[in-house]
Amino acid sequence: MLLRKVGFSPVFSTALRLAPSASGSARPAESSLFTYNGRPYASQAAEAVLDKHATGSETAAKTSTDKKTSDLESKSFAVNMFKGQISTAQVFPFPSVMNEEQTQFLSELVGPVAKFFETVNDPMKNDELEKVEDGTMEGLKEMGAFGLQVPSHLGGLGLTNTQYARLVEIVGMHDLGVGITLGAHQSIGFKGILLFGNKQQKEKYLPKLATGETIAAFCLTEPSSGSDAASIKTVAVQSDCGQYFTLSGGKIWISNGGLAEIFTVFAKTPIKDKTTGEVKDKITAFIVERGFGGVTHGPPEKKMGIKASNTAEVHFDAVRVPLENVLGEVGGGFKVAMNILNNGRFGMAAALSGTMKGVISKAVDHAANRTQFGNKIHNFGVIQEKVARMAMMQYVTESMAYMISANMDMGASEFQIEAAISKIFASEAAWTVTDECIQIMGGMGFMKDAGVERVMRDLRIFRIFEGTNDILRLFVALNGFQNAGKQLKGLQHALKNPIGNAGFLAGEISKRAKRKAGLSSGLSLHGTVHPELAESGELLVKAIEQFGGVVEDQLLKHGKKIVDEQFVLKRVSDSAIDLYAMVVVLSRASRSLSQGHSSAQHEKVLCETWCLEAHDRIMNDMKALQSSSSKRLFKNLRAISTAVVENGGVVSPHPLGF
Repeated sequence: MLLRKVGFSPVFSTALRLAPSASGSARPAESSLFTYNGRPYASQAAEAVLDKHATGSETAAKTSTDKKTSDLESKSFAVNMFKGQISTAQVFPFPSVMNEEQTQFLSELVGPVAKFFETVNDPMKNDELEKVEDGTMEGLKEMGAFGLQVPSHLGGLGLTNTQYARLVEIVGMHDLGVGITLGAHQSIGFKGILLFGNKQQKEKYLPKLATGETIAAFCLTEPSSGSDAASIKTVAVQSDCGQYFTLSGGKIWISNGGLAEIFTVFAKTPIKDKTTGEVKDKITAFIVERGFGGVTHGPPEKKMGIKASNTAEVHFDAVRVPLENVLGEVGGGFKVAMNILNNGRFGMAAALSGTMKGVISKAVDHAANRTQFGNKIHNFGVIQEKVARMAMMQYVTESMAYMISANMDMGASEFQIEAAISKIFASEAAWTVTDECIQIMGGMGFMKDAGVERVMRDLRIFRIFEGTNDILRLFVALNGFQNAGKQLKGLQHALKNPIGNAGFLAGEISKRAKRKAGLSSGLSLHGTVHPELAESGELLVKAIEQFGGVVEDQLLKHGKKIVDEQFVLKRVSDSAIDLYAMVVVLSRASRSLSQGHSSAQHEKVLCETWCLEAHDRIMNDMKALQSSSSKRLFKNLRAISTAVVENGGVVSPHPLGF
């Protein structure tokens, strides 16, 4: 009976239709999802995770028992939601990772750092000077702010990711220009040395970097390569003796570019394949000292915001870089770059949660004291809705930041999707919250002295750098499709031995049949979320079931060509962001309710409200992707854009005719 079901199940008949495109070549289907015209497409960040998964993917494809399959399953919530599954290991309960000593140390740092930014740092002066004041820079160095995560034996504070996030949050509340100076130095500038440096490299460079005696910068972006990192032109050619590389090229928009003495530089290096003899260009990461000679920088760029930070072009003219200054492996630079960026994104969410706290306080102060029409404006419904949504977005962002930092501190290896989601959400939420703050404050908010317009200008860059949000949306969706593709690949192989995989296949058949019929597939968060949030938990479960089904349908429909379906990818990514937002607030609010926090009921309302609206957004997007009208919509959007571009601007004639 089981064999009859396996052989004729419509669900598996559909799955098998993927086989020609998935297995028609030697490469796994999931790998081909990310290749376009022979090179990684758009978000090459996807490439950084392909090598890591390759072995596990092949093993999973050949698995013939349930136990072996489960052993290889990811613990990442985001990875599993693309499969229509729930993994609670990294999200429930809301993680608490600091021991007593770490908590005490952090509490001793928070007060002085907050006081420094309240009494010493002057963000408006920094903005006007277009540099961080010298006194502020020296004060930051004295506090150890330039080496927050450098191990203590190398001169730093040795903070965990969670401790780092808490201090970065304070910086973000007060001055994003200073935040960029510090972040460009340690979150990306020398992060590669922390992550990939050998013992000698760490001992040589980190002590002076930790004290701020030397400043670091991250050099990736070039005139012809922004999001398309694989198209960089900077080259490094190894000498015949093999002892050094000659580095030549230019980088643009480099934060700390005019201040730095140490640069993490990415360049193409010609590498000969030992087997075929073919020479290919691969990216390599280098630690470059200004003192090597041939390193120059341009004048500080004139920018819309974060004016206090230094941004400049950096040029490398036949710079001789010793072999021992290769960071990681020769040809392994792309992986280094993507890991640096993935590793630092949670810090942006932490900083921007602080920014939102600051502007919400300004908005609330104005709303509580401003009287119009004989009433305080905070009593008006339109203002109440603004404040409520501002509070929800801050709560989600903060929850994401500390969920991810805790996962990292616990040793999680898969957090790249979650980190990208947090960067997208935080940068867009902070912009919206600050915009609404100005709206609540009215004309006062528009004035320079209120200090909000500076925050607004500073925030605009956060949706662009360290991976534009548009590219990161592709990254989120394509990584998710990759993992869903591996699951389908496993099913195809399981079908080759239906008797040996009877239990596994029966479960998969049942799950898909229920999903097609609109029934629950058996997922549940009962006993995981707090009982008072059971209804919100059920909304998350229903949304994940629907999401997983649509992801599978789209993968079966488009196969490896899903990479070209950016209208689809954007909507899938938006839903993924909402799903992760739902689970982090469910987890955090559940903890508050369980521990009886004084804010527990308030957090419950924040969580319930967010989940209600997020669920509806997800369901609407998933319904639209399954509708025939979406195809027409996407076709129309493409046609409109093409016409406008071909015309060099708007196509429609002026209504007056001239």
